Amino acid sequence: MSKTVAVLGTGKIGEALLSGMIRAGWRPAHLLVTTRRPERATELHDRYGVEPATNADAAKRADTLILAVKPQDMGKLLDELGPHLTPDRLVISAAAGITTAFIEERLATGTPVVRVMPNTPVLVDEGMSVISAGSHALAAHLTHTEEIFGGVGKTLRVPESQQDAATALSGSGPAYFYFLVEAMTDAGILLGLPRAQAHDLIVQAAIGAAVMLRDSGEHPVKLREAVTSPAGTTISAIRELENHGVRAALIAAIEAARDRSRALASGNG
Repeated sequence: MSKTVAVLGTGKIGEALLSGMIRAGWRPAHLLVTTRRPERATELHDRYGVEPATNADAAKRADTLILAVKPQDMGKLLDELGPHLTPDRLVISAAAGITTAFIEERLATGTPVVRVMPNTPVLVDEGMSVISAGSHALAAHLTHTEEIFGGVGKTLRVPESQQDAATALSGSGPAYFYFLVEAMTDAGILLGLPRAQAHDLIVQAAIGAAVMLRDSGEHPVKLREAVTSPAGTTISAIRELENHGVRAALIAAIEAARDRSRALASGNG
């Protein structure tokens, strides 16, 4: 659908998208990047062969603009883009907590906006990007967004009303797993294992469990029960997790993340 795509704010996530698009067959000549620092622009040009541009120039030339800036920088960026954007351009926001309505109000009437919440595993092509349409975005715009973000993992369409929940589960989700791996590694050290060995054991267990969840199609309860022998070691551990309220704590933590996402979206940062 689009001939030229501009990534505005090409940090880690923006560069991951850029790299994924090139691997998926996008020509560097059809990609623009904007950065705060000139040396970063030179680095991206040397690495990928893409053309650096100013935000205003990108707005004039690109058919699709991916706004990959920090949420607190979005207002200033939209003020800069607004005078140069026409409603035939697609604007994709990858900024947490920024609603499509916030963006639409600052651009020409009728501009299609798509909101995306990627998570950090896009850096290793295993991300999940949750996609929602703004009031003027059509099916073709969503499909085009999926083509872009599909190069760095999976995509899922949800109504925008579910974006805060998706942010709490998927956007913040990797951090919960890192927290668990950290705690389990500490437990391994407490039990007498060297840190490196404990880390390797837990990381491989996590990878193996994730692959089984993805590929087996089984419910996680069934997979857990397959490891849990009567009167065995695993059920003793599960009992302690339940006694300490780990399940309830996780639910409460994810609800807190959802509430924080809502606060950011409403401007109560």
